[in-house]
Amino acid sequence: MLIAVTVCLAGGIVFLLFKLYAMRRDLQEICDQFASRMQTDTNIGIDTASADPGIRRLAADLDRQLKLLRQKQILYTRGDQEVKTAVTHISHDLRTPLTAIYGYLSLLEDEQMTKAAAGYLSMIKNRADVLKVLAEELFRYSVILSVDVSAQYEEVTVNAVLEESLAGYYGAIQKAGMIPDIDICRQPVIRNLNRQSLSRIFSNIIGNALKYSDGDLKVTLDAAGRACFSNQARNLDPVSVGHLFDRFYTVESGRGSTGLGLSIARTLAEGMGGTIQAEYEEETLHICVYFQENSQACRIL
Repeated sequence: MLIAVTVCLAGGIVFLLFKLYAMRRDLQEICDQFASRMQTDTNIGIDTASADPGIRRLAADLDRQLKLLRQKQILYTRGDQEVKTAVTHISHDLRTPLTAIYGYLSLLEDEQMTKAAAGYLSMIKNRADVLKVLAEELFRYSVILSVDVSAQYEEVTVNAVLEESLAGYYGAIQKAGMIPDIDICRQPVIRNLNRQSLSRIFSNIIGNALKYSDGDLKVTLDAAGRACFSNQARNLDPVSVGHLFDRFYTVESGRGSTGLGLSIARTLAEGMGGTIQAEYEEETLHICVYFQENSQACRIL
């Protein structure tokens, strides 16, 4: 009798172990399918050959939620594309009336007018210039969002691109009375990036420094590929710095700012797998960009 009970218990344990193994295998299969469906654009659902009712219900629920998530993703992508298209059209449409405004302003400048009228004309032209800059930034922003920069990757020497960006702002830096403190490592930092996008990132950050700086600029690039731009900015505060990468966000001290420069820089940096952060310490703004080294895309000679 005892032997029979022992055999039954042993058989039950073996059956439960086999059942547990089969359930673990089926759950792993569901997990693999879910991960695969999340990484690929496909309408194939999640299915299981398991005979267990609970596991089949789990697979059905995951399949249903995955389909809902995909529908929302399609709506989001469609809406996002519509917004990009609308911004492109709006910025393009603004150019025509702006061209006409500049034409009439040019004609007015040739007319005789009082000192007050000339002052008003100057203010109108200044506002028109700001509007023109905003329209151009809107257009560039929409173009940047619609272009897949990853298709144009190449090995880029970050040191050289940074030096070129600084040289491009030499006149503006000199006009602002700045004597920049530049410390770029001699060791070439090589990354697989879109060269034009990297140049735009650096240029936008330098341009931001010119708007907010109290008269200084420090630029560093270390061998790890971390580029930092620092300048005193007493008119800023930690709250406003936290919003610097928001689209269209400006602060009163930003001279001629459209609020898109740093937003574009962040979009480009993150699109290439990098990071960009802003910190505010002791009335100094630090903006750092970093593209990490990896075996596939980066190396340091």
